[in-house]
Amino acid sequence: MSKQEFIAFSKKQLAVLSWWHKDSPFHNKDALICDGAVRSGKTLCMAISFVAWSFYSFCDTSFAICGKTVSSLKRNIITPIIPVLEQLGFSCKTILSRNEIIISYSGRENKFYLFGGKDESSAALIQGMTLGGVLLDEVALMPRSFVEQTLARCSLEKSKFWFNCNPEYPQHWFNVEWIKKAKSKNCLHIRFKMQDNPSLSKEMIERYRNLYSGSFYERFVEGKWVAAEGVVYPMFNEKTHVVIPPDGDFEKYIISCDYGTVNPSSFGLWGKKEDKWYRIREYYHDSRKLGIQKTDEEHYTSLNELAGNCKIDNVIVDPSAASFIQCIRRHKKFKVIPAKNNVIDGIRMVSDALKERKILFSPTCVDTIREFSLYRWDDSIVRDAPCKENDHAMDDIRYFITTALNAPENDFFAIATLRENSIF
Repeated sequence: MSKQEFIAFSKKQLAVLSWWHKDSPFHNKDALICDGAVRSGKTLCMAISFVAWSFYSFCDTSFAICGKTVSSLKRNIITPIIPVLEQLGFSCKTILSRNEIIISYSGRENKFYLFGGKDESSAALIQGMTLGGVLLDEVALMPRSFVEQTLARCSLEKSKFWFNCNPEYPQHWFNVEWIKKAKSKNCLHIRFKMQDNPSLSKEMIERYRNLYSGSFYERFVEGKWVAAEGVVYPMFNEKTHVVIPPDGDFEKYIISCDYGTVNPSSFGLWGKKEDKWYRIREYYHDSRKLGIQKTDEEHYTSLNELAGNCKIDNVIVDPSAASFIQCIRRHKKFKVIPAKNNVIDGIRMVSDALKERKILFSPTCVDTIREFSLYRWDDSIVRDAPCKENDHAMDDIRYFITTALNAPENDFFAIATLRENSIF
């Protein structure tokens, strides 16, 4: 991050940077909530402000910085903020083995502990601590139990809460319990737009506007807490996404599998050429429609036929299909890897890949093309969830994207409308 990017701050960024200072009209607030559009400049300025406030209010005190995972926290906040803090005169010492950062300034020192709040069990990680404050990045992606346990640790006088997130569905617990109750909880709530980030050019803003559609557009571009509805992938277009795969060998081959006994099984053969992945061909068996239920061994035979003469790097399988995974491993021909199965995160990643045309489909993949037109959000429940029908090719595509295409390097392969409680 260059110094030039910090020449000017937007009005909302300045409010985030100074809300806790005694000269601010908001200094008596107990918490700050920043939500809204992606890339709107809220995360980094909040992190800088959090550290500055900690030294303004405390010394020799512990604080927590929390993300969905520690790795995402390091990527989104810690790595960008440390050089900025050092430019501002802070000294930072990172202790990787303890996920701890010791920061000092003008003879004062505070400790910052990093936590991941990915599931209900994460709440146990933070029990017993006494904190002066906490910053929760991507708080809408954390379980309520972890957030509430973390807040309970902030028992020191003058402690404050810092929340940052992009919108989810309207009935999400954080929207209901914190954003809608911001006034009663004595919170400062600031809703960010992309235009509130001075370092984001008009061209880049337009690029992000073109990246999303449907409910993801309303959430990540317009900053609305809206329900998902309609088809899950409205950006899929047969004219642009269905192509004849290029001739010749591909750089890499992967097979993704959604396994079913009564429900359909869907396998896809993927080939990589340059920066694109092509679904070259597929296997789709609907036992109800055909009246024939296959065994694991029979599905394995079909997997072999799908692979043909291609050298398969990996077979990615529905993680719940334990017997089929064991069947593949028993034959010792393919390396099999259980898929990552976070549905909503996976759908976002598939949406991005479709918008950027990173994945393309052969005209022979007729069941995939059919499911794209039928795969819809379930409007009968209050949380984000697709209907559990016409989803088998959709699931195996999601497994491929989350496990192969979007895995971190150290892994497998490596918003904008005003609300009543807003001040701006």
